[in-house]
Amino acid sequence: MTLFPPPLTAPLLEVLYVSTLAPGQPVGIVATIAAKARLSNVRDGITGLLVFDGQRFCQQLEGPPATLASLLERIRADVRHTAMEVLHQAPLMQRRFQRFSLAFSTLEDEDALPRMESLAGNEAMAAFEALAIDLEL
Repeated sequence: MTLFPPPLTAPLLEVLYVSTLAPGQPVGIVATIAAKARLSNVRDGITGLLVFDGQRFCQQLEGPPATLASLLERIRADVRHTAMEVLHQAPLMQRRFQRFSLAFSTLEDEDALPRMESLAGNEAMAAFEALAIDLEL
């Protein structure tokens, strides 16, 4: 079994989105979501980073465009979170998180993700990259 997907020569797609933990969902469900996603992502050639602040998610995903589109449909339909909003979507020549089928980190700063929600496009991606630098991955 390969731990991480092999490098892809085809163009990649990158998506950054935010969402909110659905009312009534326990915070502990996030670890379960991340564990299952890691296994699926290895199989599907997806890499990325999921950040959670106790209430909000911000996730960057990268992979083959058709596979990523299918994954985003499943994420959007997941009842464990609400208010999913794509902040950035663009072609990607090289993976940002190639070492991780899904890196996961929590945030202490409760204001970081609400600030992200007001950004879009390259500005949102730049803010996410700056946030990721300070995380222990």
